[in-house]
Amino acid sequence: MKPKKIALVGFHLSGGGTARVMANLSEYFHDKGIELHIIIIHDELGYDYSGTLYNLGKLKSEPNTVFNKIKRLIHLRSYVKQNDFDFVIDFRFRKRIIQEYLISRLVYNQKKTIYTIHSSQLAIYLPKSKYWANVIYGKAYKIIAITESMKNLVETIYPFLDNVGMVYNPIILNKIKEKSIEALEINFEYIIGVGQFDTDQKQFDKLIEAYSKSILPQTRIKLVILGRGKKKSELEAIAKKLNVDENVQFLGFKENPYKYMANARFFVLSSWHEGHPMVLIEALACGTPVVSFDCPTGPKEVVNQSDNGLLIENQNIDALINGMNIMLTNESLYSHCKSNALKSVEKFSVKQIGKQWLKLMKIN
Repeated sequence: MKPKKIALVGFHLSGGGTARVMANLSEYFHDKGIELHIIIIHDELGYDYSGTLYNLGKLKSEPNTVFNKIKRLIHLRSYVKQNDFDFVIDFRFRKRIIQEYLISRLVYNQKKTIYTIHSSQLAIYLPKSKYWANVIYGKAYKIIAITESMKNLVETIYPFLDNVGMVYNPIILNKIKEKSIEALEINFEYIIGVGQFDTDQKQFDKLIEAYSKSILPQTRIKLVILGRGKKKSELEAIAKKLNVDENVQFLGFKENPYKYMANARFFVLSSWHEGHPMVLIEALACGTPVVSFDCPTGPKEVVNQSDNGLLIENQNIDALINGMNIMLTNESLYSHCKSNALKSVEKFSVKQIGKQWLKLMKIN
């Protein structure tokens, strides 16, 4: 029997949680004998993946002219048509209505297309116009949200879409375990936050503020932040202004963040919005308890209150400070959360989530 062919389409294979989802699924599908292709828009690689890579980023010009965009659209159309995929799973942001209309009509076969939604900020993925949402996505095979609360939100705002489903983000537990035990050069106690600095989504400024007002600096427990982006200098200035610059360590992007997560006292998520936060799940998979804002969609479906971490009232800085203090001083709570961390996220293993994807696509 001819193997099934699936294409995963995203912006890149580096940096963010969505790119890790693509990489993780590529390995699972490939191991299942599926002919897997990854199509990326930007020439940015960082994660291990399986299958054939089609890098449209190598065709991108500077400046990014209209003619160059049309050229890449033509190449994308040719590649998709030539390969006649059984399914195309689209992980991109989709904010430009006309562009997405053209892609839906000229590039994809809608009956074989699955669109994913990775944020409670739905405008990144679906147009506010109900008319255009129906025109572009109404006949797609599926629209997949990555949490139940996100699925409910889509169905509430777009009740005419009858093709909405839900599949959580997957993690590869064995890979995380292997990488989490690698040698670490850090020789001090710390808590950790992870994410991009290019936007304000992760709110590292609020994390630094909460840290500075907690008891952690007094106990010589540092704050380590992994990531990169244009706002790094702003965050460094905030740490200096709050007199914790010596205690806040910006270590940059790490190909292996898991060894840093595994050795942290606990992980902190200070975002104002999330999808299904990979870093939160990965920290727990490393056996590390978490403290997280209860931001819209995501954390409440990962954090079991006082069982694997603490869920904090959304955007309440005082509550975040208190939660960080409690996770440090309440040893019985900390030990309980730490012992439950790994098993609490086993349901997100790529083996479990991969099966759900195969069932969704009716692939045996």
